[in-house]
Amino acid sequence: MLLTVTIKHVAKAAGVAVGTVSRVLAKNKTVNEEIRIRVEEAIQELGYQPNTLGRSLRLNKTDLIGLVIPDITNPFFAELAKHVEMLASSEGYSVLLANSHDDPAAEQQQVQALLGRLPRGLILVPVSESTIGDLVSGKNTVTVDRPLQGQTLVGVDNRRGGYLAADHLLSLGHRRIAYMSGPPTLDVARERREGFVGRIREFQQQHPSQPLAFQTVDGNFDYRAGEELGNRLLRQEHPPTAIATASDQQAIGLMRAAADVGLSIPNDLSIVGFDDIPLASLVLPRLTTIRQPLAEIARIALKAILSRSSTPHDCKLEPVLVERNSTRAWPGR
Repeated sequence: MLLTVTIKHVAKAAGVAVGTVSRVLAKNKTVNEEIRIRVEEAIQELGYQPNTLGRSLRLNKTDLIGLVIPDITNPFFAELAKHVEMLASSEGYSVLLANSHDDPAAEQQQVQALLGRLPRGLILVPVSESTIGDLVSGKNTVTVDRPLQGQTLVGVDNRRGGYLAADHLLSLGHRRIAYMSGPPTLDVARERREGFVGRIREFQQQHPSQPLAFQTVDGNFDYRAGEELGNRLLRQEHPPTAIATASDQQAIGLMRAAADVGLSIPNDLSIVGFDDIPLASLVLPRLTTIRQPLAEIARIALKAILSRSSTPHDCKLEPVLVERNSTRAWPGR
């Protein structure tokens, strides 16, 4: 076999012009079926590998989608990457994944590198203080979960999710309630907190005679923050009987804190998470949480990239309360 097989070798072996081979590679439907089969057989026999990079440079586009996320170790973003990759693959695209580590400088570097590969578009979860607005301006970009001025945003209605979590705990009769928020610099954290607090205040206005103790704490979205904040809340003289968190990771860390102080879930403490990561249905007790429809979020984001919509818009999907075993009616309600 030839050491370096070129498109000219394929054309000669198939008895066709080089242009015909190019049309077969591009899946041009105008090529005669008999000729197409002949060319494909020649490609297979010779082991020809198309120079897709060279072709992409000539056409100023590739079959690549860039995806930038803050942290691949975060189960939520890992799950998002999985859905984007699966959907992109079904459309004939490959995904280049990059981590920004929630750092603006790293984000700038990663986005520049991805743009140098001439992707069809970028799907981006921007950092909290992103500085890449000018860099992606005019580029085919969609943001997920977090907004970036001038770009289409696909995510969940976070305020509605916070509202659903509070409403669930109130309906179970809990009247000593705490909310564990995410970083106040992030829009998603603020919105979830606003939704939760809004439902609490609504209840207080509707039932002014009913005593209700409520408090909030802020921290990162990770397991460690859930455990540390949980220990702070649960070691009070009158700890809450129910805690909602801004992420499932926080909720699982909170479960550890509850075990450390000898509390049973849900008998002594009800917990509601947010996201519905795969681990939420595996921990014991299984976690009640607010589900984000990640597969649908990924589908809409990819569709926006492939359609090259030039008008930025927000697409906020409806969150869903998934009731499992980490919440129960408070006995004294």
